Amino acid sequence: MALKWEDLNLDTGELKVRRQVKRTKGRLVITEPKTEESVRTIILPKSLVNILKEYMETIDSEWMFPSPRVEGMPRDPSAVYGMMQVILERAECKKLRFHDLRHTFATTSVANGMDIKTLSTILGHVSSKTTLDIYLHSTEEMKKEAAEKINARFNKDTNGNEETITKEQEKPPQAKFEPKKGKMRKPGTGCISRINDHLYEGRYSPKDAYGKRMARNIYAPTREECEEKLAILIKKMNAEIAEQKAKLRNAQ
Repeated sequence: MALKWEDLNLDTGELKVRRQVKRTKGRLVITEPKTEESVRTIILPKSLVNILKEYMETIDSEWMFPSPRVEGMPRDPSAVYGMMQVILERAECKKLRFHDLRHTFATTSVANGMDIKTLSTILGHVSSKTTLDIYLHSTEEMKKEAAEKINARFNKDTNGNEETITKEQEKPPQAKFEPKKGKMRKPGTGCISRINDHLYEGRYSPKDAYGKRMARNIYAPTREECEEKLAILIKKMNAEIAEQKAKLRNAQ
């Protein structure tokens, strides 16, 4: 939540982690990370960088994830946690903490060949031992795969050749995921998300007459009221875009 756009190099994918946001005595506070090792640089996948480039066009703030309610501040981590729980509920998944996602990332990274030292640096741990002791556990699939590799190295087939593991055998099994299908909104009607039990967020982000993405949000205590406010917002923004286009035509 404490990331700023200046922390990200869109050309190289380098992301610098150098501050954190937490709630102290009822207010959000920006501080340094808890350890020296937590201040680190990680490399984001190109696919994620492309998503952030598109997302960046909708944000007018130094913060990557600005608060929709308090200008000049990042989002409240507790509010984002509430949004994640809504997503998990709609997808019919069990409840998770953000730290559970970190744990899953660590275990999956090792299962797919990442070395412990690199993983430890990404996670911001003091030593590789910390990574091994806290986050990693051998899954049954990892144990089975290790046994198959050992078997392939030390056993030979009837022709005296070393047994090999096929690519199909090396692939970890893919979890079956069937998300709950929700009602699809028609293009041009914006989107609505539930932030918590008492707050809904409506968002509309069309492109203006100059091709630039313009995004605005509204908030309401109920979905019905949010729908009404969003409809008014959409009508207002579409009128602004139409006025822009008219001015462009007259200028030509």
